[in-house]
Amino acid sequence: MSKLGSTAIPRLVLQDVLQRESQAAFGQDVVAGLSAKPRSLPPKYFYDQRGSQLFEQICELPEYYPTRTETAILQLSSEAIAQHTGSCEIVELGSGSSTKTRILLDAYQAADYSLRYLPIDVSDTMLIATASQLLSEYPTLSIHTLAGTYEPALAALPAKQLPARMIAFLGSTLGNLQPDECNQFLALISATLGAGDYFLLGLDLQKEIAVLEAAYNDSQGITAAFNLNMLRHLNQQFEGDFDLDSFSHIAYYNQSKNQIEMHLESTQAQTVRLKALGLEAKFEKGDRILSEISRKFSLESMQQMLRTHGLDVVETYRDPQAWFGLLLARRTR
Repeated sequence: MSKLGSTAIPRLVLQDVLQRESQAAFGQDVVAGLSAKPRSLPPKYFYDQRGSQLFEQICELPEYYPTRTETAILQLSSEAIAQHTGSCEIVELGSGSSTKTRILLDAYQAADYSLRYLPIDVSDTMLIATASQLLSEYPTLSIHTLAGTYEPALAALPAKQLPARMIAFLGSTLGNLQPDECNQFLALISATLGAGDYFLLGLDLQKEIAVLEAAYNDSQGITAAFNLNMLRHLNQQFEGDFDLDSFSHIAYYNQSKNQIEMHLESTQAQTVRLKALGLEAKFEKGDRILSEISRKFSLESMQQMLRTHGLDVVETYRDPQAWFGLLLARRTR
């Protein structure tokens, strides 16, 4: 990743707040995860260039309802959101290509509000490419990008330039956090917002197990390729010898925890080495690595959780099947 620093050009500020790991610490989360029982790996290792391409394909799959359902909700509710918040700058966590954000920008533009966007993403190249495209699409838009992870980026947010600020966290990415991590994250959001500011949260809701499991076991095998690509990424990063043909993709709904779990299962007894980390991991046939969780929520319980962090839900939007929800919360204290 290139070093951006803080470079200002007309209508665009690029800020780099990425906290880079020291050489000694790099990959220690992999060592810890593969040495633990049960084993797990951080989902961040999904996202090399190939992984990002595969995820874009996942979002277009017929079985993968979250993206198109949330997009449809935004298309129906964006005008109401803009009217509720009034003139408001948008901070987006994990902004990516900002596809859904355009729906919000269109609504604020139609209401004749000033347009200001602060996207946060770990990929500075994605931020630059997307910002350039957005500036050409919205002549009155100003953008301040922050390349980094959530906590340092939120701490580095510049002062508000519009009357209110809204942090948008879409795609039900909240579901990738364990319950304690979720509480810590919401406390961070609450601490970042001022009184009267807003938080727009996308949530994948609890539903029929067959629908959930189909979304993570698509007929084209794209999700399986995405999961297995994590091992290829580790091979490249850490001089590894994972044999992708010796692992299989497993995804199922854990009813007791209300979450989809994605695993990589060893199909045979084998030993894997990651030379750059000095790690040797022995697998028996059937041993698994947890690669991701995706928790599914109820709107009622999330409203209560947000309230404990001083975030009162003022509007709730959902699709007709109640598969996905958007919560607009306001910081009250």
